[in-house]
Parts: sequence; C-alpha cells; structure tokens
Amino acid sequence: MQIVIVGGGAGGLELATKLGKKLGRKGKAEVVLIDRNHTHVWKPLLHEVASGSLDADLDAVTYRAHGHKHGFEFELGTLNGIDRERKVVQLSALLDEDGREVLPARERPYDTLVLAIGSVSNDFNVSGVGEHCIFLDSPVQAHRFHRRLVDGFIRLNQALKSGDSVHKLRVAIIGGGATGVELSAELYKAREWFSTYGLTAITPQHLDVTLVEAGPRLLPALSERISSGAREELEKLGVRVMVNTAVVSAGPEGLQTKGGEAIAADLMVWAAGVKAPDFLRDIEGLETNRANQLVVEPTLQVKGDGAIYALGDCAGCPMTRPDGSEGWVPPRAQSAHQMASAVAHNILASARGKPLQPFRYKDLGSLVSLSEYTAFGRLMGGLARGGINLEGKIARLAYVSLYRMHLAAIHGWPRALLLALTEKINHFVRPRFKLH
Repeated sequence: MQIVIVGGGAGGLELATKLGKKLGRKGKAEVVLIDRNHTHVWKPLLHEVASGSLDADLDAVTYRAHGHKHGFEFELGTLNGIDRERKVVQLSALLDEDGREVLPARERPYDTLVLAIGSVSNDFNVSGVGEHCIFLDSPVQAHRFHRRLVDGFIRLNQALKSGDSVHKLRVAIIGGGATGVELSAELYKAREWFSTYGLTAITPQHLDVTLVEAGPRLLPALSERISSGAREELEKLGVRVMVNTAVVSAGPEGLQTKGGEAIAADLMVWAAGVKAPDFLRDIEGLETNRANQLVVEPTLQVKGDGAIYALGDCAGCPMTRPDGSEGWVPPRAQSAHQMASAVAHNILASARGKPLQPFRYKDLGSLVSLSEYTAFGRLMGGLARGGINLEGKIARLAYVSLYRMHLAAIHGWPRALLLALTEKINHFVRPRFKLH
C-alpha cells in the first residue's frame, strides 16, 4: 500500500509522522511525503522569520531526517498534475540555481493520495502587487523580506550618520488580519534589536509602518473589543493604521488607494487574503470552490474520488457556523491540525476495513501576538460558555503554547520540551535576533 502526502506544512507533516509511526515503521505501508522545500517551518511564524525574531535555520525541521526517524520517506518535488485513472502524481523537474537539472520530471504512484499543499496569497488581481509586493507564503519569501529589511536598516543608519536626519525606512503592509498585525509589531521590535546591535542612529521615529485594511477594522475574526485593543497598541508603537482603505495598485514607489491617496513605501507586504493554488481548478473531475479549494466529503475525501483526501488550506470543507449560516472551515493552523488527525484516523480505519468517520471542526479560538509587547485572543469553550478573552502575558503564554503543541505533534512531548529548553539556552549563547 502506497500512501503519498503532497505538502509538508503543519497538517501534512503531522499526518506523515502519524502514519509513518503506525504503518511505515511496521512495514504495513509505504508512506511518502513530497514537498518542494527541504525543511518545514510552521507557517504562522513566518512573520517572525521575516522580521528576524525567529532564525529558520535553527528552528526548521529537516524532512529527510525527520522521515528517517519516524518511518516515512521524503521526496523533493513540486506537484504539477494528477493522473487519477493511472493513480500517479506528476512532479516537475527540479533545477538548481544555475538551471541544471537535479531531478527529472517524474511520476509517483499512489494507492491513497493526500493533498496538503496549503494556500498562497490572493492578490485579487490588484495591479502591480505581484511585481512590487512581497508575500509571506513560504520561508523563501520570508527570507527575502528579511534581507531587504536588513539592507534597509543598514542603508538608513548610514544616511542618518551622514547627516540626513529626515530619512526613514517606510514599510507598507496590506491586510489587517493576524499576519499584518503581528508583522507590524515585529518590525518595531526589530528596530530595537538593530539599535542594540550597533545601528544606533536609528530611533523609533525613523521607522514608518503603515497597515492598510480594506474592511472597517483590524482582526475581523476576533471581537471588536480585541480589535480595538490591538489597534490602540499598534498606534502606541507608531504604526499608522488605515481601515476602510482599498488598495487599487502597487508600484515601485508605493501604493495607490481607491480614495486617491498615495502611500510611499520602500518595502511592501501583501497579506490581504489567501486562496488554494490555481492549478487545483484544472484537475479534471474534481470540484473546487471560489477559493480554488478542493470540495471534500465529510470524511475529507475529495468529491468524485475516494482515493484522494484533502486537508488544510487547500480543502473546501463545508460547515455550519454558530449563527446557523453555511460556510467553509477557515484556513487556519488549527484546522490543518484537526484535519490531519481525522485523515490519519480514516486512513488507518480503511486499512483495517472499518468505517470512516466524518470530520467535525472545533473552533478553539484565536490568538494574536504583538511581538513581545503584548498579545490578545479568545479561547472557545473554556470557563464560560461563549469563550474567554485573554490579553497581556497570559495571552502571550497561550500563543507560545500553540507552537509547542505543534512541535509535540511532530516530535512528541519529551523532544518538544528539550527544544524549548534549547531555545532558552540559545538566548544566552547566540544573538537574540537574526542580523543577516
């Protein structure tokens, strides 16, 4: 039995780890994880990689080594098609930086296929966004932003030391969801660390961050009170928050809004929404929704093919919201985690000839961290029937615990606790911030 999992994000890696332990190690199935990258970084932390608060070289999980330890095989590759009749996935040729072929275009057979390829930024066809804005969909893009941020601070420090007192580093972030809000705060923490490590000419007044949101408020998934609190904290740091502001174009000098205002920027980040990759629409016989997600049955098998499962951001899973309206399971890390557990259960049940179970999404709440300054959130089903609001140190602790739980899901709690200890030790022996 060949189980192929495409996508090593939170859900895909957790699933490969579980199936590797249950089936791969025991020789009951060949479990293969395919991803275009060599390593895994938890996507909710990419804004920290972008700012430099997190060093992905230290925190990343190497797929090949992890697979060796947990009973699955890793294959480097990018999915470009599925032949459902022959039950093979088609992978593109892999080229190195010089354009030389490392791996040829090839096919990989499967008995059971799991698509966990995540999502990409949705630019809503806004002119110039693809050319001039940076997305934060992958560690490569986060590293790209970080390099530009480092160069920008070094350039700014030199200009200030040369007597140019009016020069600033201008960053525009489009999208007032969790990524945009968290990155805005991280940039001010980055400014502090750069000043600590030698770029002493830069003060808070030399960093100009503009956060642009098309809707009426930040963090629409959270309560209005939390949204207002987050906005107040950001404005205290110096962030210029613009709500009810739609961006109609991006250019080399900045953004243009629907109201005719120009927002000058040296760096621009687009974090205004996500969608599943476009090629999913072209898989013949499979149904997709408006966000390109593969529509799935309650068992998370895709409609039209019981041999294929979808989970995480690429899965269009219908749900009934608490207010009774119909919608889709939201593209969040907790969704991918819950779906990975459900798919693992159903694949194991299928192997044993037992009935499959329907997936039921449970909203555990939302948490947003404004770097080390403060945090906000709401946990569902806690001490109160409608959930409890958190802020400050307690919310920050809960936020950090989410990452620890992800590490425990892929490493087990003993190793996750050792990694937490290693992180604390690194605070004493390494710089607290990635400076290159």
